[in-house]
Amino acid sequence: MRKPGREDGRPEEGRTREGDRRKGGERHAEPGEARPAIAAGHHGHGSHGRDGRRGLPATGPLYAALDLGTNNCRLLVAEPQDRGFRVVDAYSRIVRLGEGIGRTGRLSEAAMDRAVEALAVCRGKLADLRVRRMRLIATEACRLAENGPLFLERVRRETGLNLEIVSRETEARLAVAGCATLIDQRSQGVLLFDIGGGSSELVWLDLRRRGEARGFALTRFIKSWTSLPVGVVTLSERHGGHMVTPEVYRDMVEEVEGLLEDFEGMEGAAELVASGAAHMLGTSGTVTTLAGIHLGLKRYDRRRVDGVWLDGDEVDDMINRLIGMGYDQRVANPCIGSDRADLVLAGCAILEAIRRKWPCQRLRVADRGLREGILVELMARDGVWRRRPQPARTEAHV
Repeated sequence: MRKPGREDGRPEEGRTREGDRRKGGERHAEPGEARPAIAAGHHGHGSHGRDGRRGLPATGPLYAALDLGTNNCRLLVAEPQDRGFRVVDAYSRIVRLGEGIGRTGRLSEAAMDRAVEALAVCRGKLADLRVRRMRLIATEACRLAENGPLFLERVRRETGLNLEIVSRETEARLAVAGCATLIDQRSQGVLLFDIGGGSSELVWLDLRRRGEARGFALTRFIKSWTSLPVGVVTLSERHGGHMVTPEVYRDMVEEVEGLLEDFEGMEGAAELVASGAAHMLGTSGTVTTLAGIHLGLKRYDRRRVDGVWLDGDEVDDMINRLIGMGYDQRVANPCIGSDRADLVLAGCAILEAIRRKWPCQRLRVADRGLREGILVELMARDGVWRRRPQPARTEAHV
């Protein structure tokens, strides 16, 4: 069993087929606010490689979070507001940094070139916006790769960005911090999962004694967590992502089920799941894709997806529909596209294995995650929400 810690070191699937396009003025829910309503923020699917668009100019200090995962490179820039924050700019590009790492144990030159190109764009945005407070992380691909540290040295040399390779434990905690406002206030337990490109994190929150704690404060109730050494990129490379027959899909599910056998520390989970007092909370491109298809979206809309509830039958129906699609049909689907058509069924297999072990009938979808968690932690540490509003200044200060 792995238990949570307060580690200050600090991923992910091609969880969205992106290029973030975001307008200023979107506001995230406050870290501890009571309402479980959808908080504006984390994008969703979009056209590949498209830059985020800045909206309203910032009036205060800016914070940035960058997540370089196995599949995506993502940046989010925001300013504190009230007891939340407003997104100022965002960017995301699929780089497939972990492509082939399962075979070679190394990051390929082509993958590193793609990542450096995307990171250079991020560096330009950070400079243009004059961001001073930031956290820049790298996850599973850089954790696993023999040449991961050398790659990050290249990133520092060519872009000036200092990325830190964070632990799986930190990644799990940040996922909770980023999604906490979507936890049902009435729930006594939550199984949060983040299906990444090279790993998948699962976190069990036992909320039976949470009292009045809400939002970010719920990270204190992490009972146990685990990180599976499998994600959509690695699983699809092993089993094939283009031609996925029912037999291939079954093999993927069984592989992940084997990895889940040793996950302990789930005291009370079975009882709470059986009684309906617990729910799942998923943050990944897999669940946002399922939600988009369920909603019949002609174009992915994160505002409709983020926070939506799916019951067990609806999840089963969406997975069965995807299994029945050919590769070209998946490419043509507006909630999947060519960037994720070879990955989505691997994600479904990971989700199905989790649901078989813990047959929870309520799943909430989060189109938010690590970057939001980073921003909330940075702002909380700086105490920005504890400060009283100051009178407007009438003179210029350097």
